[in-house]
Amino acid sequence: MTEPTGDAEAPEPTTAERVCSLLDATSSLTVRALGEHHDLDTPVSVHGSRLRLRAPLDAPLTTVAAGAGEGLAVVLDVTDVSPVAVRDRVRARLTVAGRLHLVHLADDGLSVHLRVDVAHAVLATPYGTGALTAADLALAAPDPLARQEAALLTHLADDHADALHALTRLLDPALLAGHPHVRPLALDRHGLVLRLDHPHGHRDVRLVFPEPAADADDFGHRMHDLLTAARYGLPTHRS
Repeated sequence: MTEPTGDAEAPEPTTAERVCSLLDATSSLTVRALGEHHDLDTPVSVHGSRLRLRAPLDAPLTTVAAGAGEGLAVVLDVTDVSPVAVRDRVRARLTVAGRLHLVHLADDGLSVHLRVDVAHAVLATPYGTGALTAADLALAAPDPLARQEAALLTHLADDHADALHALTRLLDPALLAGHPHVRPLALDRHGLVLRLDHPHGHRDVRLVFPEPAADADDFGHRMHDLLTAARYGLPTHRS
């Protein structure tokens, strides 16, 4: 999410879509239950308002969940950290409240499948906080670039500094006063967010694709569109 500028026409993911995308791309989270914190290294799959995850068979959380016949009241904590090194790397913090159920033993015999029935969630970013219900989550879907975002951003940052420099031609020159360090911060089907890092602060600016990217392969075409606009001074949305 970028700093609000009043440009209502610049498309961005909804709060529910951001939550779906963050869950779909994460590989670790913390489960709070009965006053205890349980850190899990697990992918999360989103099925409407239900989440699927795994835990080791011998984990304390598994033991607690096995004894909760009607489900265990839990809160999941997920932190969204920029894959590219920037100041203030935390892009968002997500909390999800719901009930956790032990579903069945995994095929490996060493872990169990867990299900969380979501009640509500809160997504906090540096620019605001959004709340959603289970019904909101059920109507949303992960962004098609969510799982590839980290790899695409690090590739852009590490191997295409020239492209980043070219994209700054699409920005208001006033934003570039003082020659800020420019890094890619976030990416979704609607556009690319750049972090303009000054010695005493930063600002995030979204460059909107002429049309949404359908998948990771299509992202290359959308970046080509932005670079063409930068090269020839064509208009583009930004916020």
